[in-house]
Amino acid sequence: MTALIHLPCAHPLPSYPKNTLFSSEENPIRKNLEKVEMNQWWKKPLGQSLNSAGVASFLSVATKKPHLALPHISVPDVRWIDWSELERLGFRGVVFDKDNTLTAPYSLSLWPALSGSLVRCQAAFPGKIAVFSNSAGLYQYDPDGSEARTLEESIGGIHVIRHELKKPDGTAEDIEKYFGCPASDLIIVGDRHFTDVVYGNRNGFLTILTEPLTLSLEPFIVKQVRKLEGYLVKHWHHKGLKPAKHMLLPEFHHCINSSLS
Repeated sequence: MTALIHLPCAHPLPSYPKNTLFSSEENPIRKNLEKVEMNQWWKKPLGQSLNSAGVASFLSVATKKPHLALPHISVPDVRWIDWSELERLGFRGVVFDKDNTLTAPYSLSLWPALSGSLVRCQAAFPGKIAVFSNSAGLYQYDPDGSEARTLEESIGGIHVIRHELKKPDGTAEDIEKYFGCPASDLIIVGDRHFTDVVYGNRNGFLTILTEPLTLSLEPFIVKQVRKLEGYLVKHWHHKGLKPAKHMLLPEFHHCINSSLS
């Protein structure tokens, strides 16, 4: 039976041209536009935080299928993952979440300390790595794919899969099409129990949970949800609940680095 292991943006406001008949202070149209922008710039990150699919899934999983929220492997961050061992076991590719897994929340730049691990991952799975995010690449928040392209350039050309539905909703069809193999041959890595892990377990991935890279940039509501997730998972773990068994992972501890390099 697979066991659970635990180891020790800014959005600038656009400028509007001044009306030739009014100063910036006197122009009522411009003042109203500025007020609207001040009240709406935060909608994108807040919308990502208030994931309606995630709320519905949270209730369903917590009351009916709590094992779906339990990852096969839990690590502090991706540096602890032994990519070559996972490849040796028969896995064929890796899917990463973005926010707080590879980058700071809402950032499009790789967290510097993770660059070495990402290089090792690329060496173990050449051309078989992708990002599947609820921000960059999601049509709702990145309709023209500009964030996805910027992120791809930042992380060495790793592909960002475009998709319609937020995790944990949806199937693995887009991912399986990109990799050319079933989800059961793939690894998904993310920092959220009720989005990344639930999505991965529902669709047959090997699920690896990382701790968030930073909490300082997360909205208050996300921090509170994390606390609730942590409480529930700890409760289920103490009750002896285990994650679903994965056929390619007989010994989870072999996939964990004993030290960082």
